[in-house]
Amino acid sequence: MKFRTRSIHVGNPCDPATGAVVPPIHVASTYVQHAAGEWREFDYGRSGNPTRKALEQTIASLENGRHALAFATGMAATHCVTMLLQQGDHLVAGADIYGGTYRLLHKILNRSGVHVTLANSRDPEELEQALRPETRLVWLESPGNPLMSITDLAACVDVAKRHGVMTAVDNTFATPVLTRPLDLGVDIVMHSATKYLGGHSDVLGGVLVVNQDDLYDRLYFAQNATGAVLGPFDAFLVARGLKTLAIRVLEQCRSAAKVAEFLAADRRVTRVLYPGLPTHPGHEIAARQMDGGFGAMLSFEVAGDFEKAKRVVQATELFQLAVSLGAVESLIEQPASMSHASYDAADRQRHGIGDGLIRISVGLEDVDDLIRDLDQALDA
Repeated sequence: MKFRTRSIHVGNPCDPATGAVVPPIHVASTYVQHAAGEWREFDYGRSGNPTRKALEQTIASLENGRHALAFATGMAATHCVTMLLQQGDHLVAGADIYGGTYRLLHKILNRSGVHVTLANSRDPEELEQALRPETRLVWLESPGNPLMSITDLAACVDVAKRHGVMTAVDNTFATPVLTRPLDLGVDIVMHSATKYLGGHSDVLGGVLVVNQDDLYDRLYFAQNATGAVLGPFDAFLVARGLKTLAIRVLEQCRSAAKVAEFLAADRRVTRVLYPGLPTHPGHEIAARQMDGGFGAMLSFEVAGDFEKAKRVVQATELFQLAVSLGAVESLIEQPASMSHASYDAADRQRHGIGDGLIRISVGLEDVDDLIRDLDQALDA
Protein backbone atom coordinates (compact mmCIF):
# COMPACT_ATOMS: atom_id res chain seq x y z
CA MET A 1 0.00 0.00 0.00
CA LYS A 2 1.11 3.54 -0.66
CA PHE A 3 1.53 6.24 1.99
CA ARG A 4 -1.93 7.81 1.93
CA THR A 5 -3.62 4.41 1.92
CA ARG A 6 -1.56 3.25 4.90
CA SER A 7 -2.30 6.44 6.83
CA ILE A 8 -6.01 5.56 6.64
CA HIS A 9 -6.02 1.77 6.93
CA VAL A 10 -2.98 0.54 8.89
CA GLY A 11 -3.90 0.37 12.57
CA ASN A 12 -7.51 1.26 11.77
CA PRO A 13 -9.47 -1.94 11.17
CA CYS A 14 -13.24 -1.81 11.46
CA ASP A 15 -14.61 -2.91 14.83
CA PRO A 16 -15.45 -6.65 14.56
CA ALA A 17 -18.13 -6.37 17.27
CA THR A 18 -20.17 -3.60 15.64
CA GLY A 19 -18.77 -3.04 12.15
CA ALA A 20 -17.88 0.56 13.02
CA VAL A 21 -15.39 1.91 10.47
CA VAL A 22 -13.58 3.86 13.24
CA PRO A 23 -12.03 1.70 15.97
CA PRO A 24 -13.44 2.35 19.47
CA ILE A 25 -11.47 4.35 22.04
CA HIS A 26 -10.34 2.05 24.85
CA VAL A 27 -10.25 3.96 28.13
CA ALA A 28 -9.70 1.12 30.62
CA SER A 29 -6.81 1.65 33.03
CA THR A 30 -6.53 -2.05 33.93
CA TYR A 31 -7.40 -5.42 32.38
CA VAL A 32 -8.62 -8.74 33.82
CA GLN A 33 -5.98 -11.46 34.00
CA HIS A 34 -6.93 -15.10 33.36
CA ALA A 35 -4.28 -16.36 35.77
CA ALA A 36 -1.92 -14.76 38.26
CA GLY A 37 1.37 -13.86 36.63
CA GLU A 38 0.23 -14.84 33.15
CA TRP A 39 1.59 -12.63 30.36
CA ARG A 40 -1.04 -10.69 28.46
CA GLU A 41 -0.54 -8.00 25.85
CA PHE A 42 -2.64 -5.62 27.92
CA ASP A 43 -2.55 -5.69 31.69
CA TYR A 44 -2.27 -2.04 32.81
CA GLY A 45 -2.87 1.18 30.91
CA ARG A 46 0.65 2.53 31.36
CA SER A 47 2.15 -0.63 29.88
CA GLY A 48 -0.17 -0.84 26.89
CA ASN A 49 -3.49 0.34 25.51
CA PRO A 50 -5.30 -0.83 22.35
CA THR A 51 -5.97 2.71 21.11
CA ARG A 52 -2.36 3.73 21.65
CA LYS A 53 -1.17 0.53 19.98
CA ALA A 54 -3.27 1.25 16.88
CA LEU A 55 -1.67 4.70 16.56
CA GLU A 56 1.79 3.19 17.01
CA GLN A 57 1.11 0.72 14.21
CA THR A 58 0.09 3.53 11.87
CA ILE A 59 3.06 5.81 12.50
CA ALA A 60 5.51 2.89 12.38
CA SER A 61 4.16 2.03 8.93
CA LEU A 62 4.41 5.63 7.69
CA GLU A 63 8.05 5.85 8.82
CA ASN A 64 8.84 2.42 7.32
CA GLY A 65 9.68 1.20 10.81
CA ARG A 66 9.01 -1.97 12.78
CA HIS A 67 8.10 -0.46 16.14
CA ALA A 68 6.71 2.80 17.52
CA LEU A 69 6.07 4.18 20.99
CA ALA A 70 3.61 7.00 21.70
CA PHE A 71 4.29 9.47 24.50
CA ALA A 72 2.43 12.23 26.33
CA THR A 73 4.54 14.92 24.59
CA GLY A 74 7.38 15.24 22.13
CA MET A 75 9.72 16.19 24.97
CA ALA A 76 8.76 13.00 26.83
CA ALA A 77 9.77 11.04 23.73
CA THR A 78 13.07 12.92 23.48
CA HIS A 79 13.71 12.39 27.18
CA CYS A 80 13.16 8.66 26.76
CA VAL A 81 15.93 8.53 24.16
CA THR A 82 18.35 10.30 26.53
CA MET A 83 17.55 7.67 29.17
CA LEU A 84 19.60 5.25 27.06
CA LEU A 85 22.67 7.21 28.21
CA GLN A 86 24.62 6.86 31.43
CA GLN A 87 26.83 9.06 33.57
CA GLY A 88 30.02 9.93 31.70
CA ASP A 89 28.50 9.43 28.25
CA HIS A 90 28.72 12.15 25.61
CA LEU A 91 26.03 13.37 23.21
CA VAL A 92 26.54 15.47 20.09
CA ALA A 93 23.58 17.49 18.82
CA GLY A 94 23.15 19.72 15.82
CA ALA A 95 23.36 23.40 16.70
CA ASP A 96 20.05 24.24 14.97
CA ILE A 97 17.60 22.44 17.26
CA TYR A 98 14.34 23.07 19.07
CA GLY A 99 14.69 25.25 22.16
CA GLY A 100 13.02 22.64 24.37
CA THR A 101 15.56 20.04 23.28
CA TYR A 102 18.39 22.48 24.02
CA ARG A 103 16.94 23.04 27.50
CA LEU A 104 16.63 19.30 28.17
CA LEU A 105 20.18 18.58 27.04
CA HIS A 106 21.88 21.50 28.77
CA LYS A 107 19.82 22.02 31.91
CA ILE A 108 18.40 18.59 32.78
CA LEU A 109 20.56 15.89 31.18
CA ASN A 110 23.75 17.53 32.45
CA ARG A 111 22.57 16.81 36.01
CA SER A 112 23.00 13.10 35.23
CA GLY A 113 26.63 13.57 34.24
CA VAL A 114 26.01 13.31 30.49
CA HIS A 115 28.10 15.79 28.50
CA VAL A 116 26.66 17.63 25.50
CA THR A 117 28.34 19.30 22.52
CA LEU A 118 26.55 21.33 19.85
CA ALA A 119 28.06 20.94 16.40
CA ASN A 120 27.39 22.21 12.90
CA SER A 121 25.64 19.14 11.50
CA ARG A 122 25.53 20.69 8.02
CA ASP A 123 29.18 19.68 7.72
CA PRO A 124 29.71 15.95 8.45
CA GLU A 125 33.43 16.62 9.01
CA GLU A 126 32.67 19.13 11.75
CA LEU A 127 30.25 16.67 13.26
CA GLU A 128 32.93 13.99 13.25
CA GLN A 129 35.40 16.32 14.94
CA ALA A 130 32.93 16.78 17.81
CA LEU A 131 32.79 13.03 18.51
CA ARG A 132 34.72 11.59 21.45
CA PRO A 133 35.50 8.03 22.51
CA GLU A 134 32.65 8.31 25.04
CA THR A 135 30.11 9.64 22.49
CA ARG A 136 27.05 7.41 22.47
CA LEU A 137 24.40 9.43 20.60
CA VAL A 138 24.13 11.97 17.79
CA TRP A 139 20.90 14.00 17.78
CA LEU A 140 19.91 15.72 14.53
CA GLU A 141 17.12 17.84 13.04
CA SER A 142 16.55 18.49 9.36
CA PRO A 143 15.22 21.02 8.56
CA GLY A 144 16.66 22.60 11.68
CA ASN A 145 14.73 24.77 14.09
CA PRO A 146 14.63 27.78 13.69
CA LEU A 147 17.25 28.35 10.96
CA MET A 148 15.92 25.73 8.51
CA SER A 149 19.40 24.27 8.07
CA ILE A 150 19.60 21.04 6.07
CA THR A 151 21.63 18.13 7.35
CA ASP A 152 22.72 15.33 5.04
CA LEU A 153 21.34 12.55 7.23
CA ALA A 154 22.89 9.67 5.30
CA ALA A 155 26.34 11.28 5.47
CA CYS A 156 26.02 11.88 9.21
CA VAL A 157 24.83 8.30 9.74
CA ASP A 158 27.96 7.08 7.94
CA VAL A 159 30.13 9.18 10.27
CA ALA A 160 28.34 7.91 13.37
CA LYS A 161 28.46 4.27 12.30
CA ARG A 162 32.21 4.45 11.72
CA HIS A 163 32.53 5.41 15.38
CA GLY A 164 29.90 3.00 16.71
CA VAL A 165 27.56 5.84 17.69
CA MET A 166 23.76 5.70 17.62
CA THR A 167 21.80 8.34 15.67
CA ALA A 168 18.43 9.93 16.38
CA VAL A 169 16.53 12.42 14.23
CA ASP A 170 13.76 14.82 15.17
CA ASN A 171 11.62 14.50 12.05
CA THR A 172 8.87 16.86 13.21
CA PHE A 173 9.41 19.52 10.53
CA ALA A 174 9.75 17.14 7.58
CA THR A 175 7.19 14.54 8.67
CA PRO A 176 7.27 11.06 7.09
CA VAL A 177 5.47 12.59 4.11
CA LEU A 178 8.74 14.26 3.04
CA THR A 179 11.57 12.38 4.79
CA ARG A 180 11.88 8.90 6.28
CA PRO A 181 15.15 8.86 8.23
CA LEU A 182 15.06 5.12 9.00
CA ASP A 183 15.47 4.51 5.26
CA LEU A 184 18.70 6.53 5.48
CA GLY A 185 20.12 4.37 8.26
CA VAL A 186 19.04 6.43 11.28
CA ASP A 187 18.42 4.38 14.45
CA ILE A 188 15.64 6.40 16.12
CA VAL A 189 13.08 8.82 14.68
CA MET A 190 11.25 11.24 16.98
CA HIS A 191 8.15 13.33 16.31
CA SER A 192 6.34 15.91 18.31
CA ALA A 193 2.92 14.56 17.39
CA THR A 194 1.52 17.85 18.68
CA LYS A 195 2.56 19.36 15.38
CA TYR A 196 1.86 17.96 11.90
CA LEU A 197 0.79 14.46 12.96
CA GLY A 198 -2.11 15.82 15.00
CA GLY A 199 -2.35 18.88 12.79
CA HIS A 200 -5.13 20.82 14.53
CA SER A 201 -3.58 22.45 17.64
CA ASP A 202 -5.76 20.35 19.93
CA VAL A 203 -3.50 17.57 21.23
CA LEU A 204 -0.10 17.02 22.84
CA GLY A 205 1.89 13.93 21.93
CA GLY A 206 5.23 12.44 20.94
CA VAL A 207 6.39 9.37 19.04
CA LEU A 208 9.53 7.30 18.67
CA VAL A 209 10.00 4.88 15.75
CA VAL A 210 12.75 2.26 15.40
CA ASN A 211 13.59 -0.82 13.37
CA GLN A 212 15.74 -2.75 15.84
CA ASP A 213 13.96 -5.12 18.23
CA ASP A 214 16.51 -4.74 21.04
CA LEU A 215 16.44 -0.96 20.81
CA TYR A 216 12.65 -0.99 20.97
CA ASP A 217 12.82 -3.19 24.08
CA ARG A 218 15.16 -0.73 25.81
CA LEU A 219 13.01 2.26 24.94
CA TYR A 220 9.81 0.49 25.94
CA PHE A 221 11.34 -0.44 29.30
CA ALA A 222 12.23 3.21 29.95
CA GLN A 223 8.81 4.43 28.84
CA ASN A 224 6.96 1.91 30.98
CA ALA A 225 9.19 2.59 33.98
CA THR A 226 8.76 6.38 33.82
CA GLY A 227 5.17 6.46 32.61
CA ALA A 228 4.89 9.39 30.19
CA VAL A 229 2.53 7.54 27.85
CA LEU A 230 -0.07 8.98 25.48
CA GLY A 231 -3.64 8.74 26.76
CA PRO A 232 -6.35 7.03 24.68
CA PHE A 233 -8.29 10.19 23.78
CA ASP A 234 -5.10 11.94 22.64
CA ALA A 235 -4.06 8.82 20.72
CA PHE A 236 -7.41 8.93 18.92
CA LEU A 237 -6.90 12.60 17.96
CA VAL A 238 -3.41 11.97 16.57
CA ALA A 239 -4.63 8.90 14.68
CA ARG A 240 -7.40 10.99 13.16
CA GLY A 241 -4.88 13.64 12.14
CA LEU A 242 -2.70 11.08 10.40
CA LYS A 243 -5.47 10.26 7.95
CA THR A 244 -5.11 13.68 6.31
CA LEU A 245 -1.38 14.14 6.97
CA ALA A 246 -0.13 13.82 3.39
CA ILE A 247 -2.82 16.05 1.92
CA ARG A 248 -2.22 18.74 4.54
CA VAL A 249 1.57 18.70 4.40
CA LEU A 250 1.85 18.79 0.62
CA GLU A 251 -0.60 21.67 0.34
CA GLN A 252 1.17 23.56 3.12
CA CYS A 253 4.47 23.03 1.29
CA ARG A 254 3.05 24.59 -1.84
CA SER A 255 1.85 27.63 0.07
CA ALA A 256 5.12 27.97 1.99
CA ALA A 257 7.07 28.06 -1.27
CA LYS A 258 4.94 30.97 -2.50
CA VAL A 259 5.33 32.81 0.81
CA ALA A 260 9.11 32.31 0.69
CA GLU A 261 9.28 33.70 -2.86
CA PHE A 262 7.29 36.75 -1.80
CA LEU A 263 9.53 37.43 1.18
CA ALA A 264 12.72 36.86 -0.82
CA ALA A 265 11.67 39.58 -3.27
CA ASP A 266 10.70 42.10 -0.56
CA ARG A 267 13.21 44.85 0.27
CA ARG A 268 11.94 45.04 3.84
CA VAL A 269 13.28 41.52 4.40
CA THR A 270 17.02 41.01 4.71
CA ARG A 271 17.19 37.20 4.65
CA VAL A 272 14.83 34.30 3.98
CA LEU A 273 15.61 30.80 5.24
CA TYR A 274 13.65 28.19 3.30
CA PRO A 275 15.15 25.00 1.81
CA GLY A 276 12.95 25.28 -1.26
CA LEU A 277 14.70 28.44 -2.45
CA PRO A 278 17.58 27.69 -4.86
CA THR A 279 19.69 30.19 -2.91
CA HIS A 280 19.41 28.15 0.29
CA PRO A 281 22.79 26.51 1.04
CA GLY A 282 21.13 23.15 1.69
CA HIS A 283 18.78 23.23 -1.28
CA GLU A 284 20.44 20.44 -3.27
CA ILE A 285 20.61 18.09 -0.28
CA ALA A 286 17.00 18.88 0.60
CA ALA A 287 15.91 18.16 -2.97
CA ARG A 288 17.54 14.74 -2.68
CA GLN A 289 16.45 13.98 0.89
CA MET A 290 12.91 15.40 0.91
CA ASP A 291 10.23 13.85 -1.28
CA GLY A 292 7.42 16.01 -2.63
CA GLY A 293 8.20 19.35 -1.01
CA PHE A 294 10.51 21.35 1.21
CA GLY A 295 8.34 21.72 4.27
CA ALA A 296 5.93 24.40 5.45
CA MET A 297 8.26 26.09 7.95
CA LEU A 298 10.39 29.09 7.12
CA SER A 299 12.22 31.88 8.88
CA PHE A 300 13.18 35.38 7.80
CA GLU A 301 14.91 38.44 9.15
CA VAL A 302 13.74 42.02 8.88
CA ALA A 303 15.81 45.17 8.64
CA GLY A 304 16.02 46.53 12.16
CA ASP A 305 16.46 45.13 15.64
CA PHE A 306 14.65 43.03 18.22
CA GLU A 307 11.88 45.62 18.58
CA LYS A 308 11.25 45.75 14.82
CA ALA A 309 10.81 41.98 14.65
CA LYS A 310 8.56 42.14 17.70
CA ARG A 311 6.34 44.73 16.01
CA VAL A 312 6.04 42.60 12.87
CA VAL A 313 4.99 39.43 14.69
CA GLN A 314 2.43 41.41 16.69
CA ALA A 315 0.97 43.10 13.60
CA THR A 316 -0.25 40.06 11.67
CA GLU A 317 -3.96 39.30 11.57
CA LEU A 318 -4.15 35.79 10.06
CA PHE A 319 -0.77 34.56 11.32
CA GLN A 320 -1.43 34.03 15.02
CA LEU A 321 1.31 34.93 17.50
CA ALA A 322 1.98 31.60 19.19
CA VAL A 323 4.59 28.91 19.66
CA SER A 324 4.09 25.45 18.13
CA LEU A 325 3.61 24.74 14.43
CA GLY A 326 2.31 22.32 11.85
CA ALA A 327 -1.42 22.89 12.26
CA VAL A 328 -4.12 24.06 9.87
CA GLU A 329 -3.84 27.67 11.09
CA SER A 330 -0.73 29.73 10.31
CA LEU A 331 1.44 30.80 13.24
CA ILE A 332 4.19 33.37 13.67
CA GLU A 333 6.74 33.85 16.43
CA GLN A 334 10.03 35.46 17.40
CA PRO A 335 12.42 32.64 18.40
CA ALA A 336 14.70 34.81 20.55
CA SER A 337 11.83 35.67 22.89
CA MET A 338 9.61 32.61 22.45
CA SER A 339 10.51 29.11 21.18
CA HIS A 340 14.27 29.55 21.73
CA ALA A 341 14.28 31.78 24.79
CA SER A 342 15.65 28.80 26.73
CA TYR A 343 18.92 29.02 24.76
CA ASP A 344 21.68 30.82 26.57
CA ALA A 345 21.99 34.23 24.90
CA ALA A 346 25.59 33.55 23.92
CA ASP A 347 24.62 30.26 22.26
CA ARG A 348 21.81 31.95 20.36
CA GLN A 349 24.23 34.48 18.92
CA ARG A 350 26.96 31.89 18.30
CA HIS A 351 24.64 29.71 16.27
CA GLY A 352 22.96 32.52 14.32
CA ILE A 353 19.60 32.81 16.07
CA GLY A 354 19.44 36.59 15.87
CA ASP A 355 17.05 38.93 17.68
CA GLY A 356 15.52 39.96 14.36
CA LEU A 357 14.66 36.41 13.29
CA ILE A 358 10.99 35.56 12.70
CA ARG A 359 9.69 32.00 12.25
CA ILE A 360 6.41 31.15 10.58
CA SER A 361 4.39 27.98 10.21
CA VAL A 362 2.29 28.10 7.05
CA GLY A 363 -1.15 26.63 7.48
CA LEU A 364 -4.03 25.89 5.14
CA GLU A 365 -5.46 29.35 4.63
CA ASP A 366 -5.50 30.75 1.10
CA VAL A 367 -1.91 31.68 0.34
CA ASP A 368 -2.87 35.03 -1.19
CA ASP A 369 -4.48 36.02 2.09
CA LEU A 370 -1.36 34.99 3.99
CA ILE A 371 0.90 37.02 1.72
CA ARG A 372 -1.33 40.09 2.11
CA ASP A 373 -1.18 39.65 5.88
CA LEU A 374 2.63 39.56 5.91
CA ASP A 375 2.78 42.48 3.51
CA GLN A 376 0.85 44.77 5.84
CA ALA A 377 2.69 43.50 8.95
CA LEU A 378 6.10 44.31 7.48
CA ASP A 379 5.17 48.02 7.62
CA ALA A 380 4.70 47.87 11.41
